[in-house]
Amino acid sequence: LLLLCYTEEAAVIVSGLKNTDVFVGESATFTCELSHPGVKNVQWWLDGSPLHNNLVTEISEQDGMIHTLTLNDVACHDSGTVTFRAGSLISSAKLLVKGTSLLE
Repeated sequence: LLLLCYTEEAAVIVSGLKNTDVFVGESATFTCELSHPGVKNVQWWLDGSPLHNNLVTEISEQDGMIHTLTLNDVACHDSGTVTFRAGSLISSAKLLVKGTSLLE
């Protein structure tokens, strides 16, 4: 009975995004864990722009509950707010990309 009741509940964020600091050229990874799978309309954003899976932006999902975003080879201009949305659920964190020289 508990399992039946549990699956009927709306999903919640078990573990939200955490602020991340990285250096230019490194990768930044953000993970958000949901209470159960099947949440529709999952989307990642960086400063209000939607992100899509490609060579630089890796978006993955494990068991439908653990959602991961990896930004590869980041640059200073990638600093900003990363947002994860799943239905009506939202989690955000800051990405700070630190430069390694005065030229950036």
